[in-house]
Amino acid sequence: MRVLIVEDEPLLANAIRRGLRNAAIAADIAGDGAAALEFLDRIDVDVVLLDRDLPVISGDDVCRRLIETGNRARILMLTAARRLDDRVGGFELGADDYLSKPFEFPELVARVRALARRAEPVRPPRWEALGVTIDVGRREVYRAGRYVRLSPKEFAVLRELMQIPGDVLSAEDLLARAWDEQADPFTSTIKVTISSLRRKLGDPPVIQTRSGFGYVFQAPDTDLP
Repeated sequence: MRVLIVEDEPLLANAIRRGLRNAAIAADIAGDGAAALEFLDRIDVDVVLLDRDLPVISGDDVCRRLIETGNRARILMLTAARRLDDRVGGFELGADDYLSKPFEFPELVARVRALARRAEPVRPPRWEALGVTIDVGRREVYRAGRYVRLSPKEFAVLRELMQIPGDVLSAEDLLARAWDEQADPFTSTIKVTISSLRRKLGDPPVIQTRSGFGYVFQAPDTDLP
């Protein structure tokens, strides 16, 4: 899952990004409406956290443009205004959800996850394959009934691979889905994370490397379809 935080208060934006990353959600920041639109022209995200009171281009105008261009991202508007007419106005612009500041962070994370699910085919919150169980809601992983403690990034990578078992995801795909724009595509981040995942999940390995292509959640010695 990937989120764009559109917020002109740096302290708040960075605090939200840290919290989302701790929840295994990749997050980038745009400090004004123009930067947000430029970012969204280049990169697909699942959810936009959009402050209404933005410099350069207002949050309302950003919302309108995203709706007009058919951008698939879900929009969660953030504002200090708490009046009913402000909330109604946000929905009339096309926003999917609305949250007034100040807010409780667990509620923000829950709303982000709910919006991201709307953009994807409906799936149960608990998936099982090849002896691995992942509970997306609780962020828990088990292998043959044994609890496996994963870091937020390890969990995010496993979640992406298990969503499409048997399909290969390149290192670039995983960086785009589980990290954010600050990730360096030339580092060994993916290899290190995959190696740690394999070690923690144990044998037989369920994450295979396809040389020159990427990684796949699949039983060992299974031919690609």
